[in-house]
Amino acid sequence: MSTCLLAFLVLIFWNSFSHGNSDSIYDSFVNCLTTKSVPQQEISKIVYSPNNPSFNPILQAYIRNRRFFNSSATSKPVIIVTPTEESHVSSTVLCTKETNLQLKVRSGGHDYEGISYISNVPFIMLDMFNLRSISINVNDNTAWVQAGATLGELYYNIWTKSNVLGFPAGVCPTVGIGGHVSGGGYGNMLRKFGLSVDNVLDARLVDVNGRILDRKAMGEDLFWAIKGGGGASFGVILAFQIQLVQVPQTVAYFRVERFLDQNATDAVLQWQNVVNKIDNDLFIRLLVQPITVKNKEKKVKGKKTAQQKSIRITFIALFLGDSSRLISLVSNELPALGLTKQDCIEMSWIDSVLQWTNFDNTTKPIALLNRTGDPLNFLKRKSDYVQEPIPRDGLESIFQKMISLGKAGLVFNPYGGRMAEIREDETPFPHREGILFKIQYSVNWKEEGAAAEKEYLTQIRDLYGFMTPFVSKNPRQAYLNYRDLDIGTNDQGPRSLEEGRVYGTMYFKNNFDRLVKVKSAVNPTNFFRNEQSIPTQIQDIGAYGKVNRGSCFSQSLALVLGECLIWMSIML
Repeated sequence: MSTCLLAFLVLIFWNSFSHGNSDSIYDSFVNCLTTKSVPQQEISKIVYSPNNPSFNPILQAYIRNRRFFNSSATSKPVIIVTPTEESHVSSTVLCTKETNLQLKVRSGGHDYEGISYISNVPFIMLDMFNLRSISINVNDNTAWVQAGATLGELYYNIWTKSNVLGFPAGVCPTVGIGGHVSGGGYGNMLRKFGLSVDNVLDARLVDVNGRILDRKAMGEDLFWAIKGGGGASFGVILAFQIQLVQVPQTVAYFRVERFLDQNATDAVLQWQNVVNKIDNDLFIRLLVQPITVKNKEKKVKGKKTAQQKSIRITFIALFLGDSSRLISLVSNELPALGLTKQDCIEMSWIDSVLQWTNFDNTTKPIALLNRTGDPLNFLKRKSDYVQEPIPRDGLESIFQKMISLGKAGLVFNPYGGRMAEIREDETPFPHREGILFKIQYSVNWKEEGAAAEKEYLTQIRDLYGFMTPFVSKNPRQAYLNYRDLDIGTNDQGPRSLEEGRVYGTMYFKNNFDRLVKVKSAVNPTNFFRNEQSIPTQIQDIGAYGKVNRGSCFSQSLALVLGECLIWMSIML
């Protein structure tokens, strides 16, 4: 008799004597919270079962990828907890352990693979959106920011205190602080100031034992690990203390488009050769997109205008200085771009944040407080790092490949500057010296259905494979915050360490081994885990570590029955 069948037969017997098994999980969890001194009136405001009318709206509010939005194939949490106090987080950790469920933590919902709010096993979701306080100290240029705050809220709060302070982080205002910073956190000031984690001074975290720890209490190893190693492997990030940076009162911005028939390839070639050596005040991102353009030849009466496919290269820049110095710099270093004075706009730093978010120039900074975000699309992302300039024939072949595929695009993000000055092992984020630029692969679509999803996923994976000769090797590097389950997943079984090493070396290179040691010390039972979490050194990871991805197999029959009973009781 198979293990799963045996478990199912026991389930039938057990289910016949139970009264509302899903409700019993909820009741057990709530009863546990009361034993942790969480008042009932607070529990009713922060704990949601699937029967609660607010359950689905809360779940869907921070889903940023339509692939995981209200899909029958997408698993849902057994319980959602929306803590309003740090103590609620501690109690949730302890009570999730007692109910033997998995815990997922969501701060902004921007994980590209949705692993902060979906799972293949029964789980509780800890949604941090209520914990979003921000405290700015202009005397020492620091701030404490809770994990549920968004980047837009942080930038807005900085602006209300000073127009010459900023913070080096992402350009999407609805991204949550907890995941963004603990995964590294890059933005358009990284060449000047490094990553977000390079400017973290302290942190508050709930560990596997429910303790609230700051940097001193957690120790330097754990503090190091959560600065780029992904907080979800080690605990629940409550807040970060960050060092704010000085920005000029006036910065400059440009957005210039070039097409293949406008010497775009020449401009990209030049950009590659100077991108990591140019003035640290300058960051120029490239968007590489296949497009369809109308033929410029005269339209023949009665016939449709001919169309042709091409590549559009969009150069988007932030310069921490005035436009005169910017034009001089680009004219000398990147003459193929043909930048003009009319292309450049001077503005405050906070207005540049709005420009990079694609707001128009009449938008006020208060728009950064909007947590809703852009219209929901289906999407997939991947990443790579480039260490040597791609030659002309290589670029031309890439552009032709993109044209033939039709939809998948690329984003080139320059490195160098401050990034090259920081050692690879200073933080878990290792992509430092020797990196010219990072590539983000991007594809969005609006069509419903499995056929459309297969088509677009095939496109982006095809392009990723085509790029192999041009990107880093041994390992082929990847960026943790561009989550990509294609490069490997972990079923948390006996081969957990081996499976984790596959994606772990791509994300962290040699820092992976130290992350494993830290994880084994602070979370030996692997309670904090996900599909791409840091594994432990211990192979027999016990009840809290077992994540069964659909087979109900276990080394312990008791564990199998426990997990299968919980999971099947929810289904029944």
